[in-house]
Amino acid sequence: MRIVRAPSIGRAHEQVIKMILEKGWVLQTEDAEATIEFEEVTLQIDTPLADPLVSPHSRFQQRFVEQYARDLLQGSHASFEYDYHGRLFDWGERLAAGGQPVHVDQIAYIVEKLRSSPNSRRAVAITWNPVIDEKLDDCPCLQFIQCVLREGKLGMRVLFRSNDMLTAAGANMYALVQLQRSIADQLGVPCGTYTHLSLIPHIYYIRDVHDIEPYCGKGRGIQPVKEVCTACRRCDRANTV
Repeated sequence: MRIVRAPSIGRAHEQVIKMILEKGWVLQTEDAEATIEFEEVTLQIDTPLADPLVSPHSRFQQRFVEQYARDLLQGSHASFEYDYHGRLFDWGERLAAGGQPVHVDQIAYIVEKLRSSPNSRRAVAITWNPVIDEKLDDCPCLQFIQCVLREGKLGMRVLFRSNDMLTAAGANMYALVQLQRSIADQLGVPCGTYTHLSLIPHIYYIRDVHDIEPYCGKGRGIQPVKEVCTACRRCDRANTV
């Protein structure tokens, strides 16, 4: 496992993308998409509200990530196979207990758990619902959230089973940090460390080839693995690898 420590989520995003491009390996997914995959990686950000919250190299800038965060916190009218707002604030779709439909606001539970037991290690939320997700083509990547109160600050740890680091991770981190801030505000404490664990970080190097150049600087900033350069062909390095 690799550990990336950075002063902001924007800088952590840049570092992990460059690491995957330079040190990853090619893998074709079960959906027949070409990826550069990498080993488990943990991003640790001690000041998650520090600038830059968004890397200037990312395709998705402030307006997009703000809307993504609003959708996670408040919900959206758009139709998806699943959404994180529903999985976190209204978990239990298609499930019943005692003859009644299951509706669990896991974020309210986290707030109340930490309010009543500040040292608790049980302030957790999950997204996976086997009744639905074992059959979905597009199932949740975010799996688990844990919040802890330590030294007067609210820390958040999140676990992704799989993570599109190039295009999705920046918005994921921004929205989850806004969730962390919301929970911290309800508890009347500042935000502490945000820890982002990705079990299978990857980059869709053919599908998202146009998003790669800002991170590698045409081979001057980093030198990606040959498959990336061969697919990109936006600099002379493609002819030498």
